[in-house]
Amino acid sequence: MNVLKGRSARAWAGFAGGAFALFAVAPFALSDFRLGLLAKYLCMAMVAVGICLAWGRGGLLTLGQGVFFGLGGYAMAMHLKIADAGPGNLPDFMQLYGTADELPWWWRPFENPVFAIAATVLLPMTVAALLGLFIFRRRVKGAYFAILSQALASAFAIWLVGQQATTGGTNGLTDIQGFFGYDLDDPVNQRMVYFLIAAALLALIALARQLIHSRYGELLVAVRDSEERVRFLGYDPANVKLVAYVVAAGMAGLAGALFVPAVGIISPALIGIVPSIEFVIGAAVGGRASLVGAVLGALAVAWAKTALSEEFPAGWTYFQGLLFIVALAFLPGGLASLTKLVRRRRAILEKSPVIPVGEAA
Repeated sequence: MNVLKGRSARAWAGFAGGAFALFAVAPFALSDFRLGLLAKYLCMAMVAVGICLAWGRGGLLTLGQGVFFGLGGYAMAMHLKIADAGPGNLPDFMQLYGTADELPWWWRPFENPVFAIAATVLLPMTVAALLGLFIFRRRVKGAYFAILSQALASAFAIWLVGQQATTGGTNGLTDIQGFFGYDLDDPVNQRMVYFLIAAALLALIALARQLIHSRYGELLVAVRDSEERVRFLGYDPANVKLVAYVVAAGMAGLAGALFVPAVGIISPALIGIVPSIEFVIGAAVGGRASLVGAVLGALAVAWAKTALSEEFPAGWTYFQGLLFIVALAFLPGGLASLTKLVRRRRAILEKSPVIPVGEAA
């Protein structure tokens, strides 16, 4: 009981420290430009929270989170482009590339802001549920699941590129100027978007922690470690994995939706195979089994991409791949496991008897 209370106290202390850093320190220590970059990185961290739940606890190597990130992002961007165009007008790219005089039928529901906001989360979760039912019911797992999820990301990006008249094609939806009546060119409103993203990240961390430490979280770990035993106990492992996959998809969709006002763009280049792998790399480097580790790892990898890709634009992708391989091969628990390794090493040294030099001789 005391151990649980200690863990809870440390978790609340860490949560309070993170909130203080995000809401009190960062807005005053960073310029508007750097704060905007941090808002972008926090969106990546939101995806990492879902990966921590699905992969770190459930063993589901999700290499297709870019799909759900993109679904949420496009759902939000479609509404904002319609709002920027004004009543009765088409978005600017449709006037340039389109051949129709009115919105496509599948764009029209996104005129409603309530529908658009709900779709940013529910649409990715619905797609994940349908795909998960198809995959998990057939007991597809391991590398096969990872390949299927990656193929989905590739197919989705290719489809978006081919629909230039209705999705913007390769360019995507760009030059987004407003956010529910607020001008995104105003630094005050940009800070408002940052605070919204920071609050959403903390909320997702709290939700994920609640799931991880609940009865469901224990069952998810049991499915990861011994799926057949869980099945013999009367539980359906497919349903257990499906919940984690769907929740992770919803988190990625919310991250994509908030990414749009933070950056002002959503395009196929942000949601294909490479971005999906980048999401996983961040969680792996930080520690996929640790919420804090996954979040910090995602922030570090996102920052490194911005900083190093400017100096080594051709070599950054190779460095990312090497980083992923090294993390999985030599440090499976990520950087978050270093403290445990140090404590374990220290405990071994303390228990080992010290033999004097004379006696050893």
